[in-house]
Amino acid sequence: MEINIPDVVTEVTTVFEEYEAALIGNNVNILDELFWHSPYTIRYGVNANLYGYEAIAAFRKARGKVNLERVLMNTVITTYGRDFATVNTEFQRQETGKVGRQSQTWMRTSFGWRVVSAHVSFL
Repeated sequence: MEINIPDVVTEVTTVFEEYEAALIGNNVNILDELFWHSPYTIRYGVNANLYGYEAIAAFRKARGKVNLERVLMNTVITTYGRDFATVNTEFQRQETGKVGRQSQTWMRTSFGWRVVSAHVSFL
């Protein structure tokens, strides 16, 4: 298995940047699109453990647009072959200065790259 095939790293970087822009802009439609529509998708958040796409989508719809601005630090994108990747990053909230971390597992699907597992926590 090849690690970090350049064109695959570029693809994942692009979709991760799209995800980040949607997160900060609270674009729920894009955030929903970028998660795998499956009962196997998981998102562990600061205040919730969400199992399945439906639970994640419901969380996104209920969340307000409060304190979403952040700066990313130490982002590491690693691809494994052509269809699997991880993205790990640290972030600092603009409003509060609070520092956290985020990890995502991405999988290429017939619809494009999708998050299949995610974790967000604060230090």
